[in-house]
Amino acid sequence: MRWKMGRRSQNVQDRRGRGGAPLVVGGGGLGVLVIAVVIALLGGDPSIVLDQAAPNQTPNSSQPQPTSPEEDKLADFVSVVLADTEDTWNTLFPQEFGGNYQEPDLVLFTGAVQSACGTAQAAVGPFYCPADQQVYIDLSFYQALKNDLNAPGDFAQAYVIAHEVGHHVQNLIGVSDQVRAAQRGMSETQANELSVRQELQADCFAGVWAHNADQQRDILEPGDIDEALNAASQIGDDKLQQQQQGYVNPDSFTHGTAAQRTEWFKRGFTSGDVEQCNTFES
Repeated sequence: MRWKMGRRSQNVQDRRGRGGAPLVVGGGGLGVLVIAVVIALLGGDPSIVLDQAAPNQTPNSSQPQPTSPEEDKLADFVSVVLADTEDTWNTLFPQEFGGNYQEPDLVLFTGAVQSACGTAQAAVGPFYCPADQQVYIDLSFYQALKNDLNAPGDFAQAYVIAHEVGHHVQNLIGVSDQVRAAQRGMSETQANELSVRQELQADCFAGVWAHNADQQRDILEPGDIDEALNAASQIGDDKLQQQQQGYVNPDSFTHGTAAQRTEWFKRGFTSGDVEQCNTFES
């Protein structure tokens, strides 16, 4: 991804080095990772899982600890990606939905963070909180994405941010509220199916961003889209469940299969059109 000459966002809150220790579940390893990734791209209101993840811990307010040059480079990268999503959606949003796009903040944290959706540990992974309209990410997630989930590459990392921003777009246009309201009267299986459709739309919106950003700013390098498609595939519910428990339970899917996630990202990228992202009627 061509990003080093890109604009840096003014909407990044750097809270790194201020949180508590990362949550350890079940001895670490893939068990923690699966929990992280399954929730990471969940969208909607994560408060149900956030407070449960750390019932007796809250982030402290101590002085920030030093960060490594490698992590600072990642923070710089995230700022550029966020700025690029701002540029894209500031153009698309008025055209497609009317009104002005409200840019979300992105919060960098280490170990734990307090959001309007509850207290989150790093094991929760990246998430969007609709209550404060902010995206949250502990940059250590990217190391896990590369090493444990076999999804390397800077555009795989960009896809994660673009997906969370996709949830922000859903929040602004009322999709998130509609999904939560509908889920209250559904069985768990039906509610999960609706969650899948919400996730797939966020994947499609991420593809729309990639298409338009490349058209306007020539950001893509050879192999970038393959990186994003691979990342979308690796975090499919079917692959994660097979890795974690050795079998697949479709009724418990909340994000979509590997094939679905790649299909909807590809649909958004190929068309560049938000009207092609109506996963709720497909």
